[in-house]
Amino acid sequence: MGSNGSNGHSKSLVFVQLTGGNDALNTVLPINDEHYYNFRPTVQFQPEDLLELDGNIGLNPNMTAMKRLWDEGKVAIINGIGYPNPNRSHFRSMDIWHTAEPTKVATEGWLGQLTRDLDPQGENVLTAVNFGRGLPRALSAQGVPVASVGDLATYGLYPDIRDEAIRNQTLDMFSQMYGGAGKDAVKEFIQQTGRGVMQGADILGAAPRNYSSSVEYANTSIGQSLKDAAQVMFADIGTRIYYTGQGSYDTHAGEIPMHAKLIGEMSNAVGDFWDDVEEHGYENDTVVVIFSEFGRRIKDNGSGTDHGSGGVAFVIGGGVKGGLYGDFPSLAPEDQLEGDMHYNNDFRSAYTDLLEDWMGVDAKPITNGTFEKLEFIRK
Repeated sequence: MGSNGSNGHSKSLVFVQLTGGNDALNTVLPINDEHYYNFRPTVQFQPEDLLELDGNIGLNPNMTAMKRLWDEGKVAIINGIGYPNPNRSHFRSMDIWHTAEPTKVATEGWLGQLTRDLDPQGENVLTAVNFGRGLPRALSAQGVPVASVGDLATYGLYPDIRDEAIRNQTLDMFSQMYGGAGKDAVKEFIQQTGRGVMQGADILGAAPRNYSSSVEYANTSIGQSLKDAAQVMFADIGTRIYYTGQGSYDTHAGEIPMHAKLIGEMSNAVGDFWDDVEEHGYENDTVVVIFSEFGRRIKDNGSGTDHGSGGVAFVIGGGVKGGLYGDFPSLAPEDQLEGDMHYNNDFRSAYTDLLEDWMGVDAKPITNGTFEKLEFIRK
């Protein structure tokens, strides 16, 4: 579909990272599968409580907003998403998703590389924006500026150092923290990054002032992050990649109430964001991707579930062909992977669809290989 959308807006990707290992099996559930109830005597939902997608699959009952978008044909659900030889460490598995490199530790994030492809000269410090603290590995790449926004309403107030001498002194203080031969290079990098952040802060600071919407976002962390993303999107300042996250989905204990709260807040926030996107005419230029580093064990531990594999991802948009992609992993004992669901869709296949058919760039250098597309983007 190329990189420009139907309304003259550039095509955008919005990522929601469910940190901690979202329980795929209690997010998209098999209806009337005896194995599910045998292996999950306590951490379970009854068939009549599920939001039915087809005769065999249902959504978690707390995902009513997501079900509404599904009914409108805007949601692709990728079952059994993962990679070969799954790693059950949060840090390592998330790193694999962030770099598209399962076999070795890579230096650059896949979205950082995409940002560089979209803006090779680094002319726009706001091509990619993270809504949250720190910088996700996915956005990290050599020479690629990325703004990290904790709260858009106050962003730009803190680094508002007008005086050039004070600004340089501040940056110099940072560089003093690094000794040795690399000090000058670090200083130069920090100065460039610092200037970029300040430049970006000035631009981002204007976004909330020009925003109006009839959508009332819930006062949740993920809701406010997606509201911030919407404000930046509608300001048309050249941002193409929006990244945020929600956690923690590490539900080893007390899973039913904890997971219900998290997945419900996420679903509602995405529903509100999508209503906002439609109200402002960006629905055919925006794709939302929801993912987690891994799924959880098939068998519950009496109160929660432990680290597993075989996850689920959602891709949402006006340009998305809604439906189920990939077979739902079998829960039969003989089909399990050491007590987990088998992956049957490589996440790099989904990345290939997003990179080539949505953003219009060559996927192979970014995904570190050739992967068969799932074909969820409308042509």
